[in-house]
Amino acid sequence: MSPDIDSVLNETRRFPPSAEFQARAQLSDPAQYERLYRESIEDPDAFWGRVARELPWQQPFERVLDWSAKPFARWFVGGKLNLSMACLDQHVAAGRGGRTAIVWEGEPGDSERYTYAELLAEVCRTANALKARGVKKGDRVALYMPMIPEIVLAMLACARIGAIHSVIFGGFSAQSIKDRVLDGGCTAVITADGSWRRGKVLPLKPVVDEALLGVKSVHTVFVVQRAANEIEWQSGRDVWLSELARKQSAECAPEPMDSEDTLFLLYTSGSTGKPKGIRHTTAGYLVGAYLSTKYVFDLRPDDLYWCTADVGWITGHSYVVYGPLANGATVLLYEGAPNQPHPGRFWELVAKHKVTILYTAPTAIRSFMRWGDEHVTRFDRSSLRLLGTVGEPINPEAWMWYRTVVGESRCPIVDTWWQTETGSIQITPLPGITATKPGSATRPFFGVDAAIVDEQGHEVPPGKGGYLVIKKPWPSMLRGIWGDDARYVETYWSKFGGRWYFTGDGARRDEDGYFWIMGRVDDVLNVSGHRLSTMEVESALVSHADVVEAAVVGRPDELTGEALCAFVTIGPGKVATPALAEALKEHVSKEIGKLARPAEIRFAEALPKTRSGKIMRRLLRDIAAGREVTQDTTTLEDYSVLARLRIEEE
Repeated sequence: MSPDIDSVLNETRRFPPSAEFQARAQLSDPAQYERLYRESIEDPDAFWGRVARELPWQQPFERVLDWSAKPFARWFVGGKLNLSMACLDQHVAAGRGGRTAIVWEGEPGDSERYTYAELLAEVCRTANALKARGVKKGDRVALYMPMIPEIVLAMLACARIGAIHSVIFGGFSAQSIKDRVLDGGCTAVITADGSWRRGKVLPLKPVVDEALLGVKSVHTVFVVQRAANEIEWQSGRDVWLSELARKQSAECAPEPMDSEDTLFLLYTSGSTGKPKGIRHTTAGYLVGAYLSTKYVFDLRPDDLYWCTADVGWITGHSYVVYGPLANGATVLLYEGAPNQPHPGRFWELVAKHKVTILYTAPTAIRSFMRWGDEHVTRFDRSSLRLLGTVGEPINPEAWMWYRTVVGESRCPIVDTWWQTETGSIQITPLPGITATKPGSATRPFFGVDAAIVDEQGHEVPPGKGGYLVIKKPWPSMLRGIWGDDARYVETYWSKFGGRWYFTGDGARRDEDGYFWIMGRVDDVLNVSGHRLSTMEVESALVSHADVVEAAVVGRPDELTGEALCAFVTIGPGKVATPALAEALKEHVSKEIGKLARPAEIRFAEALPKTRSGKIMRRLLRDIAAGREVTQDTTTLEDYSVLARLRIEEE
């Protein structure tokens, strides 16, 4: 059996940037891009040193990179930098304090605005409130909060005093919170009474109370009043954050932070084993988030930028909070679901707030497709000038729908590839330069030396699938797994003998040097000796006119080793019939070959997803194999989806 990954997707459409967009873009000259990219690879000290000096250092760095203890990098050695200064103080000091930093809208329709000066004052009060309860530099603070302005205040307040924040997605279970609090040794938790989701109050404080049973390390639970739901109160431990913050000074000196001081922990939960506390440090992380936000989204002072990700994920850290605010952007935050109270809520917000840049997930895009074009087109989207996608590979049909329906065929799309571990975007178009192809993340960003190799570490030819690796260190790379350096080395650096960072993803590169991400290597299936990417089969299914979403998983098969089982959601007015199932199998055969023909098509009203929009394929694998679902389902957006799939199976 070949160790390579067979690539079966063929996409030839190209969309160069328009002359109008190019005329105003921050980067619009391909020769300039090539020169800068070459410098970033061949002379990274000069390139990254120049970028880093655009930020407000408390103490200049002495050396750009120390790679002597590979794979443990040290960037901007000797420098001191505080992220809250970079996100707030520098703009106020430059006379931009009156610029709007955050526009927030709650699911029920309530809203707030903060200028940079107001945000700085509130962050200082929050920081002083944390200090008043004994939180200090180096302490770990868990944040379990909704998408409200206070989540941004809490993150920046921790950064200001040098406390390490560990944001826990506001849909995780009590056990998941407990695991993360114990692993990080957290001494305080910031939460809210509840949040609004799909027209109902989702209780948060009660989940924290359950999580902290028997946990001795946490001395304070700071509570934000959001939903006014009934909560229990532990005297001496629990405090209302806003009440305490109101009593504090609006000035708080930023703690001098070494470049390599830990900024935050963010846990990734693999399909098996203990969650990994990914550790990101101060300066390198910010440099990566700052530069990528500036150029990938072509930020301008008059933009209203909306990344729809929850702050509980890395996308929310880098592209809701730190990257945009370091660039002085105006950011939209939205608390609720994209279809509450109606399926056009996102587009209603775009029209209301005149959003210019929208960054969202492929699964969200496919949901919008399923709900129908009319929910998009009835709202004015003329303010939009740039679209982005993040989270998993996007299939070409969803990409084209995003371009034509949402972007009215005039907005460039930046399809970005990166990970929690990478800290910032690694492969992406640059909207004023790159001719995009539907479904391709195109080319590496500055400083990213990416390659596709086979099992032996040899680079594969164009068109052939293989393992995606990054050959050189980059500033925003993870610095380890909290408390487990050996696991860091084993997970990310051992596959190719410590030479390169292994991403865990499969990919191919076309004849133009564009990268096509094929999904997690874990999701590659072995069918009759062929290693197939499930993403490519899903793309073929969704290209059928009746299909709006598909997830393909493997199930054991005595003849072929693994058989392809496709869970398919069809469009409004379409009827699930055996004839349609057969037509879909034939469609896949025609599109990408008989080797990829699904053995089974299962129609589903909806697919099980997390609240961040990712399809939970591991649950579908259990269902396809006829196994009982025993894995963690606490991040499911809608539990009824799983229940309906079980009923359909029976």
